[in-house]
Amino acid sequence: MSGKFQPINRDTPYLLPPSLQDWLPQKHLARFVVDIVDQLDLSELVTRYGGGGKQPYHPAVLLALLFYGYATGVFSSRKLEQATHDSVAFRFITGDAHPDHDTIATFRKRFLPELEGLFVQILVVAKVMGVFKLGKVSLDGTKIKANASKHKAMSWGYAKKLEEQLRREVQELLRRAEQADTEDEPEIDIPDELARREDRLAAIKKAKEEIERRAQERFEAEQAEHEAKLQQRKDNEAKTGKKARGPKPKPPVAGPRDKDQINFTDDESRIMLS
Repeated sequence: MSGKFQPINRDTPYLLPPSLQDWLPQKHLARFVVDIVDQLDLSELVTRYGGGGKQPYHPAVLLALLFYGYATGVFSSRKLEQATHDSVAFRFITGDAHPDHDTIATFRKRFLPELEGLFVQILVVAKVMGVFKLGKVSLDGTKIKANASKHKAMSWGYAKKLEEQLRREVQELLRRAEQADTEDEPEIDIPDELARREDRLAAIKKAKEEIERRAQERFEAEQAEHEAKLQQRKDNEAKTGKKARGPKPKPPVAGPRDKDQINFTDDESRIMLS
């Protein structure tokens, strides 16, 4: 990790309890948020943030702090700062460090557009992993009777609609960021198979890789088919001595299409039309 940032140390041993890792149950929301944030691409924030008179907090810490706070109803920078002293979950997220409210507020204001996109990424990854709620943010937990559940098999069209819904959720959270809005304790619904951190990290990685692989696989196949059509058209023109009639085949567009489906428990399963 870059030397210009304060180190993120959640493994320093203590007497009671012996380690930060012992402060929270394995299925706690704070652990889940940290695990996802640690695997996001934060290179832009890392490059642009810092450079002041002292070693800054790593963007991963501030991003996880903001997201967990907003997802659990802690919106104001002052209350987020106070929570890093009062709340075990917030202390776990920050590695028992205490960013002041000015640092938190400045970071939020400076990277507001990037934060919105990153918050949506967190929610999309959580949805693909089969999580129904992150704090107060609902991710739609409807199930269907099948070998695999509906929340782990989705068309890209549905995924886009879900992302729009999640973006609205994020915008609402960011809108309330200046308010001191106290809510109930967070709800969380993480499958039992994701309770262990090792399994959770593997599932996050698999979800991200599968989303990217399916899109690239389809594009490469369609690109090869497109090139074959162009070559056939060229061969026919050479054979007949005439220019081929009709427009040239359109090149494929990278990225998933509305009817593409992905599933992480059963690759053969598909959502049935009602």
